[in-house]
Amino acid sequence: MVTIKEIAKAAGVSPATVSRVLNYDPSLSLSAAKRQAVIETAEALNYATPRNRNRAQAGLPPLTARLAVQPRLAIVHFLDPSEELIDPYFIGVRLGIENRCAEFKMDLVKVFRSQTMAEALLLQGMAGVIAIGRHSREEIDWLAQHCRHLVFADFVPRRNDLDCVSCDLGLATRQILDGLKQAGYRRIAFIGGQDQKSAEGETFGEPRASAYIDWQRNEGRFDERLLALGTHTGDGQNLRLEVGYEQARRVLSSSERPDAVLAANDNMAIGAYRAMQEAGLSIPKDIAVVSYNDIPVAQFLNPPLSTMRILSEAIGETAVDLLVERINGRDYPKHVTIPSTMIWRQSCRQPGCADKNI
Repeated sequence: MVTIKEIAKAAGVSPATVSRVLNYDPSLSLSAAKRQAVIETAEALNYATPRNRNRAQAGLPPLTARLAVQPRLAIVHFLDPSEELIDPYFIGVRLGIENRCAEFKMDLVKVFRSQTMAEALLLQGMAGVIAIGRHSREEIDWLAQHCRHLVFADFVPRRNDLDCVSCDLGLATRQILDGLKQAGYRRIAFIGGQDQKSAEGETFGEPRASAYIDWQRNEGRFDERLLALGTHTGDGQNLRLEVGYEQARRVLSSSERPDAVLAANDNMAIGAYRAMQEAGLSIPKDIAVVSYNDIPVAQFLNPPLSTMRILSEAIGETAVDLLVERINGRDYPKHVTIPSTMIWRQSCRQPGCADKNI
């Protein structure tokens, strides 16, 4: 496990500063550039685990062997730089892309959302484009029209002719809920955000929320009071800490409090921690918290957060591999799913430990 001291040394700041940055301390006075350096360093150190270093030393797959000239690739991000900084998960996706391109010695240009629709010239001369995150149907069609080769990372577009790589969030949700059930939790709440882009007009189109509803109905326990979704903000990043705080307060105000809360990502879980602490609740004695992503801060929370580890760097790496395959001549689409792994920590009982005193 990477330590706060290691992150502090690499970023050139104090361990206390790292702790406050990773815990999103709003009172911390620190420049945006230094804050970004801390978050990217934390993500990069997790990226450079012994497993990843050994894999890199073992050699690269011969994906670029037939390329006469190393191509220039572009990233089109659904977040602008300030929004990306809010969620280290997406920094992990980008770092995976950047590191893979560096391994292949390919040039990479970053094009953020605010520039995409207006400047088609930015994509001219690019051999391919990796689009990170959710995009509307109009954006997808525009990108497909202006890009020679196009791959989506952490998003499955509603077009069968485009390459993409993602995690199966529906399966991940069912695995989390099955684990909570085995641990003895029965009244499980979900806090997240509405996502109109993933299913036109469906209030619960976001896959984590949809899977939660289906699972609860199959168990005969669905209670609308335990479902709290923040309003879609339209800026691309709806699963913020403050939304988690607000939606946690909402479910905690129910006449019958939940015994566990599933948050749509770690940022929202951090907000839920604050709401529960303000309500005088102890985690996990009074209420459990579980989430998704396993960003670096998850292991440093008090108590450490149980979360579904989604390999954001692997998603970025695979997006580059798919794009190079297309450049090399593959003429059929691929949809790749990267498996996730549940990391049980001290924010809830583990499956098989149904004794509430454990």
